[in-house]
Amino acid sequence: MSRRLRIDVFFDFICPWCLIGKRQLEQALEQLRLLRPDVEVELAWQGVQLLPHMPAQGEPFAAFYLNRLGSADAVRARQAQVQQAAAASGVAIDLSSIGTMPNTANAHRLLERCAELGSAGQRDALIERLFAAYFHHNEDIGCTETLLAIAESCGFDHAAVADCLCGDASPFVGASTRGVSSVPYFHFNRNRTVPGAQPAEVLLNAMCETLVHSEPEPQPS
Repeated sequence: MSRRLRIDVFFDFICPWCLIGKRQLEQALEQLRLLRPDVEVELAWQGVQLLPHMPAQGEPFAAFYLNRLGSADAVRARQAQVQQAAAASGVAIDLSSIGTMPNTANAHRLLERCAELGSAGQRDALIERLFAAYFHHNEDIGCTETLLAIAESCGFDHAAVADCLCGDASPFVGASTRGVSSVPYFHFNRNRTVPGAQPAEVLLNAMCETLVHSEPEPQPS
């Protein structure tokens, strides 16, 4: 008999630690499949907008971080820390190539709509494409035209998703994200949590412990 494991991943597209955490999760899931091929995993991606007051057009990336961290030296130190952690996880990130810090409300609305319309594979492809757009291709994922083009590249019809994209920069509030203020954040079967971009081994251990505690008690003979 197969076992079920639901994993809720709370994330934002502009957070490099979320991309790192995604790669760590993928590694942990590969290991879980080898250890427990009987387990059926359900992934639920829960969008958290980290910067709900960001203007609809976004802000220049370099200016945003300079204002946030206070000095060019602090920005370089933070970026070096992130890029070192990313490289250790097999993620290539060049933060200096990013031009815009976007408003991610519509990106999350798009994912929410596409998750309703498409397959899990299409949803996963859209998430990967949105991360790549921001971290690798210097695309503005706050731009409606960019989002629609990305959705179409993942097999979604323009007319089916266009109406979910708002033009007023109204914040995105996910149905299941109340009480979650930092990302990435992982819920396993909605009762065990792991905060942060933890190593794959930590996530795998959490999965295995969750499965052990969800195993039915043996019945007396």
